Amino acid sequence: MGGFFAAALKNDCVFDLFFGTDYHSHLGTRRAGMTVLGENGFERAIHNIENSPFRSKFDRDMQEMKGNFGIGSISDYEPQPLIVRSHHGTFSLVTVGRINNADEIADDIAANGGTHFLEMSGGKVNQTELVAAIINQKSNLIEGIQYVWKKIEGSMTMLILTPLGIYCARDSLGRTPIAIGKKEEGYCASFESFAYLNLGYEHYKELEPGEIDIITPDGIKVLSLPNNPKKICSFLWVYFGYPSSSYEGISVESMRNRCGSLMAKRDNMSINDIDIVAGVPDSGTAHAVGYANESEVPFSRPFIKYTPTWPRSFMPTIQSKRDLIAKMKILPVHELIEGKKILLIDDSIVRGTQLRETAEFLYKSGAKEVHVRPACPPIMFGCKYINFSRSTSDMDLITRRIIKNEEGEDVSSDILEEYANPDSEKYKKMVDEIRKELGFTSLRFNRLDDMIESIGIGKENLCTYCFDGNQ
Repeated sequence: MGGFFAAALKNDCVFDLFFGTDYHSHLGTRRAGMTVLGENGFERAIHNIENSPFRSKFDRDMQEMKGNFGIGSISDYEPQPLIVRSHHGTFSLVTVGRINNADEIADDIAANGGTHFLEMSGGKVNQTELVAAIINQKSNLIEGIQYVWKKIEGSMTMLILTPLGIYCARDSLGRTPIAIGKKEEGYCASFESFAYLNLGYEHYKELEPGEIDIITPDGIKVLSLPNNPKKICSFLWVYFGYPSSSYEGISVESMRNRCGSLMAKRDNMSINDIDIVAGVPDSGTAHAVGYANESEVPFSRPFIKYTPTWPRSFMPTIQSKRDLIAKMKILPVHELIEGKKILLIDDSIVRGTQLRETAEFLYKSGAKEVHVRPACPPIMFGCKYINFSRSTSDMDLITRRIIKNEEGEDVSSDILEEYANPDSEKYKKMVDEIRKELGFTSLRFNRLDDMIESIGIGKENLCTYCFDGNQ
């Protein structure tokens, strides 16, 4: 995943850029960067943020950089922003998205006399560099951006800093957002709309899918009108979004409360069945509050997330270490666990490793029963659009491992569709096998129709690929 922020102001923009970018730290764990354009031209700073938060790494840069235009990025993988010199002039670029055919595009550009590409440590091409190379194949930036959307398989939202202003281009199907804020001194663009509110901006608009705007200190101009259907990622509300986030006018916190409430209505668990409702911090908490309010079973916090030395979601890239860090962050409150029948809500189950360890940890702390309710349906397909998990294969998903054990290596799309249907016998068998493997007293996933209802904008406007394979 990743996030970005941009500011175009009549006065210096660095303060706003620094804090606006920092407000996206929940979306990325590895790299961060800022580019500012002012009297001294383009100035850029990029730092590794795996072991230190954004503010500590960029404090000195904030003191030294100056300019009226700026873009910043938090990234899970590639270092950015990049500064590019081409026939378009010099520009700086940040991206959020995923390119599934990156190697193919890079080879095609190289074979046709294009530029070389620098490999990152994992052997992959920096996708932001690749986007710049695609843009540079066209005669102007607008045509270049649209060519990116035509060439790639995946999704791509981008900000491009130029001396004329900052181009803001939302993915052609709107899988990730761009919100615009306005104040007297100018405008900003942001992945998260809450990121600019404390900086004095008012919400101005959200870009539509395929829309390209340019912001300057004096205004915003639409350069390319939207003309595509919307398929915004539904997982933004379930997991990615910070509680104060809002997408398409729908609050993340409110959605999670509605989601928990609908789960409770369908689940029909009462104080006779469970003693407390709890959420896995942080993203499971609001879902649990909604469930507790609807079921009238007390909400409790039987474990607490330790934040003084983990103020952000730091996660190593090695899976075994990620699992260990996730476990180390959570501290038990034994008085609230011992002898209790606990209903536990998490945002999702991907591999299942961390939630299995959480259940074991609750049992060892004296829990009598652990009932688990993920806030979304079973994840059946690895994301092709925004890298919501680090799964490199569908077989990393616990659902697909269970299905493989039942059906063998080759599974048709019709069979997968049956496993995704919550009313089918195959679905019920899969869920029970997951329950047994992870050691839960009971397991019930949220239904896709209930999750969509809790978002409230209609399935036709949402990407639900990871749940049902529909793009």
